[in-house]
Amino acid sequence: MQKLGKHVLVELWQADPALLDDLEWVRRGLLQAATVAKCTVVSQAFHKYAPQGVSGVVVVAESHISVHTWPEHGYAAIDIFTCGDRPLPEAAAQYLIEYSGAGRHYMQVLDRGIPG
Repeated sequence: MQKLGKHVLVELWQADPALLDDLEWVRRGLLQAATVAKCTVVSQAFHKYAPQGVSGVVVVAESHISVHTWPEHGYAAIDIFTCGDRPLPEAAAQYLIEYSGAGRHYMQVLDRGIPG
C-alpha cells in the first residue's frame, strides 16, 4: 500500500456527562490534541446540541480531528486523520483519552492509502 495517511478512531465510555456537554471543554481538548499531534490548526467549528451533546472539528493542515458526544450515555466518538510523517495522531488520541477521564476506551489505528 502507498500510505497516504493514518486514521485513528477512538471510542470513550463512562466519561463525565457534564464535561461531554461542555462546548468549551470539548474545544480546548481538541485544540490541545492538535498541538500534541504536532499539527497546524487551520480552522475550527463546534456546535452545542439541545438538549445535549457537542460536535466539533478542528481542521489541521495535515487533515482533521473531530468529535461527537452523547453525554446521556457518557460516550464520545473521536476521529483523527493525519497525512505525512510528522504528525503524531496516536499521541493526540492518548491525550484525549486521558483528558476525558473516561472509564473505558477503545482505539483503532488504520493506514489509509492506495493499494500496491
